[in-house]
Amino acid sequence: MHALGQLLLVLVAGSAGGRGDPRDTLACSQGLTCRLLDTDVLCGTEPPGPRQELALARLRLEPALRCTEPTACAPCLEARVRLALSPAAGTATESRLSVQLGTAGTEDSGDGGQWSPATAATPSQPNVTGLLLLSGHTFASSRCVAVEVWAPLGPALRGRTVGWVIFRCFEAPLGSELHISAYMNSRGRQRLSQQQRVPDCSWPAAQDAVPQCQVPRLRVSPGQKEVVVEVEGAAVGHSYTLRLYHNHSHGTSGPGHVVTMSSPMNYVLPADEVLPCLCLQVWPETQDPLRATLCPFSHDAEAWERLWAQSQLVLHIQGQVLTCSLSAPCDLLAELVPCWQPVPSGACQPLPGLQQPAGGKGPQEFGGLRPHPNLCVQVWSSGQVRLTQCLRDRALPGRPDDLLLLERGGNASLCAVERGACTPLASFTSRGAGHPGLLEQDLQRDVAGGQCQQLWRPSNRTGVVLWACPLHKYLRTHWALVWMGVLLGTACLLLLLLMKKEDMKGWLKSLRAGYGSSGPLQGRRALLVHAAEPVAEQAACALMAALHSLGLTVVAAPGGGSGVAALGPLPWLHAQHHRALRDSDTIILLLSPAAVAAAQQWDAGARVVPESGAAESSLGPRHSPDPDDVPTVAPCEVFAAALSCAMPVLAVARGHYVVARLEALVPAVPPALRAAPAFALPGEMERFLQALAGPARQRGRCLQPHVAAVAEALQRAVGE
Repeated sequence: MHALGQLLLVLVAGSAGGRGDPRDTLACSQGLTCRLLDTDVLCGTEPPGPRQELALARLRLEPALRCTEPTACAPCLEARVRLALSPAAGTATESRLSVQLGTAGTEDSGDGGQWSPATAATPSQPNVTGLLLLSGHTFASSRCVAVEVWAPLGPALRGRTVGWVIFRCFEAPLGSELHISAYMNSRGRQRLSQQQRVPDCSWPAAQDAVPQCQVPRLRVSPGQKEVVVEVEGAAVGHSYTLRLYHNHSHGTSGPGHVVTMSSPMNYVLPADEVLPCLCLQVWPETQDPLRATLCPFSHDAEAWERLWAQSQLVLHIQGQVLTCSLSAPCDLLAELVPCWQPVPSGACQPLPGLQQPAGGKGPQEFGGLRPHPNLCVQVWSSGQVRLTQCLRDRALPGRPDDLLLLERGGNASLCAVERGACTPLASFTSRGAGHPGLLEQDLQRDVAGGQCQQLWRPSNRTGVVLWACPLHKYLRTHWALVWMGVLLGTACLLLLLLMKKEDMKGWLKSLRAGYGSSGPLQGRRALLVHAAEPVAEQAACALMAALHSLGLTVVAAPGGGSGVAALGPLPWLHAQHHRALRDSDTIILLLSPAAVAAAQQWDAGARVVPESGAAESSLGPRHSPDPDDVPTVAPCEVFAAALSCAMPVLAVARGHYVVARLEALVPAVPPALRAAPAFALPGEMERFLQALAGPARQRGRCLQPHVAAVAEALQRAVGE
């Protein structure tokens, strides 16, 4: 090892008589002289050289770099050969040594004169020579090198190695296998061989020196609408290639999209094109470059959602077998699940034993599953249903209301598949109607008789068998019985109506009166008579609006619109009064200060007190009193005229008249009107509304919720 520390580097270009590549170098240990005869010898031949007096002792290979510039190097292997004296040349060497030592100063006329003097060695000294052949082979190329070696001969060399010869170097592509052999003649009687891999870019010394190892790095910056791909670490001004492709496990990704760029430069990718299998690859524009690959979107949630949106599930019917094809831009880690969906918008019940992983391209079968309108195929991934496709719109044998039966292998027991469970036929009720087990024997008979369609049967006869059995014939029988019951009930009801005709008419009339309206006073009518003064008119308007919301039809006097204009105030009032008495409507006398004054004037000016017979006769066809029995009033005093109509019949028509006084303005009812029921408003509003509703409606309707609203409306009108 001491000799290895003292190496003498001999450049081939400076060696006398040598031919070689200027990039090759040769080094010998101290005491040896060597030269490179040829760097491209025809392998298998031996150039002329000295007789073989040296032998091979050891061959060692070391990784190295051959550089023309600091950053322009090529990987190679350095061959180190350790030489020793040849055993066959031992005796001749000793005799030559003794002769030369005994005849000091005599010059040898052999080949020693061809060598340049080496350290402590001259051509006149005794020496040993040898021809060293080195060969390097790869799968595509081979190269052989010839080296002449001269070693001085002395007593110290007996039984020892003479030194090392180091050749740099044999080139090969990065990471390739290189087979190197060393021998002392072309016939290979003495040969040493080793096989070693040329360093690749993982070798630290090659990462910065070999151009193929200087690969740019990729950096991805995602955004809302686009993704920016940035190339880092590339030499400025150098060109490189960026490839975008979809990585598929089945190897059909294709060339993808290739872009040639110069550093520095960024590539913008639309976000719509980002998928989980999108990969990026970059390499410099050099021979046999190393490529950097990055697949940054494999765990991107938005990319997966975009992938599912672009995926498509298609069902095929090949003969009597159901198949499906799942197409997507990327490989999908999903499962194909056939299921049964009797209702279009309902749940889909997975069929047992038919799930299978989604494969590559091409149709996939489900073990001979036969098509049916209720069959669907779902794509499950990460516990979620991603895609669903059904056969509902296809023209297939079977009906949507068919029942799916599952037969256990071996024991022939049947159960109905509904709502996520398999119910034994002994406990099954069709569509939730009927008693359990009603159709058990019928369905078993249909399965045995071939009335049910067999959807799937396993090949091993130990799994489950799926049957689709029709239920429409049983449903028709069920509905026929239902319709018969409905018709029978209708006939009984009609018979009862005929027997109770009069009672039924009364009941229907009360039902119509009580529940056919939207308000508690719906269907009732009233004539509201008030004095012609502002406070009375405001109170009348508010009371009419409030009563109208309860369903009461109210006519106010003075008023009448076109009727008053056509007939005049008094004839119109007499006509309204006559109609109210005829139709049993309620006549409301609203007492305000002016109305009280009119009542007192009428009471003071009355000349005749109506008798009972006169009052009864006033209910004749015209319902108008005799002019001689009432005081004379002015034509425009409508309230006084109303009193002239009301007073003769007030005693006998008690149920048709109601007196309402404004308690804030009228402290008491005049004596002339005390024969009719009187109410102080708004304090006695509830009793007032009950009087308007009548005895029949006081029990059937609740007026309490409306009392406060009507009272508040009247209070606001009087307060204004």
